Amino acid sequence: MVRNLTIKSTQKLLSGYEIPVLGYGVYQTPTNVAEKVTVEALKLGYRHIDSAAAYKNEKEVTAAIPKAGLARSDVFLTTKIPPRKNGYESARQCIEDSLKQAETDYFDLILIHAPYGGKEGRLGSWKALVEAQKSGKTRSIGVSNFGVHHLTELQEYITSGGGGSIDVGQYEIHPWLARPDITSWLKKHGAVVQAYCPLVRNQRGDEPVLKEIGGKYGKTPAQVLIRWSLQMGFVPLPKSVTPERIRENSEVFDFELDGGDMERLETGRYEPCAWDPTVEKD
Repeated sequence: MVRNLTIKSTQKLLSGYEIPVLGYGVYQTPTNVAEKVTVEALKLGYRHIDSAAAYKNEKEVTAAIPKAGLARSDVFLTTKIPPRKNGYESARQCIEDSLKQAETDYFDLILIHAPYGGKEGRLGSWKALVEAQKSGKTRSIGVSNFGVHHLTELQEYITSGGGGSIDVGQYEIHPWLARPDITSWLKKHGAVVQAYCPLVRNQRGDEPVLKEIGGKYGKTPAQVLIRWSLQMGFVPLPKSVTPERIRENSEVFDFELDGGDMERLETGRYEPCAWDPTVEKD
């Protein structure tokens, strides 16, 4: 197996902390089911929950941790500064609001959700994140949906005295949107790459290549996609509210795609299934 990965495997962050290689995504998971399905995921062995203020379920997913018989410290918990709330004062308030909403003393990771708000807004949010990290309100910090030009701008700010490090970059990533330019930049600078929409929102389940590869290993198209992400070195964040699929998405550590299969999944295409703020010019 690739590095003998298991659901307990982690990657090391620049902050010094460890991030589990498989996350449980809760985008658009309604509040009335969020706690229940997160408990299900945690009982199956997930130890990484990817939430956000914009998802409006921070409270429910955090409440699931003790319900699953776990301590807060057992779970890697992420939130994000809302896309339209960038700026120093706004981001500071959002961090406080998320801590209060989630009823936790700290997050393991806080991301800037999108590069909106112009340079002043982005760098102001980063300043707030650095302060939150120094005060123990978050252990690691990073960005989501930043294009290479946004990343370069931020890195220049960091190296000129802004502080912090880009621990994580989170993006829509799958074989039809592999983002080699962005992922290369992040890896070069030591950041861990997270992949949201790794299942392409179930829009590619009938792709012949996925069915053929899945048949070879006795796996579903979804499992092939998650395994591809893991072998690319990413941290995939599959989302489901169906117990059977939550389990299925975790059963990806007992097979390995060979080199030929990985090559077959190199489509070279740029086809987002979600929004794409990386192209934001301002």
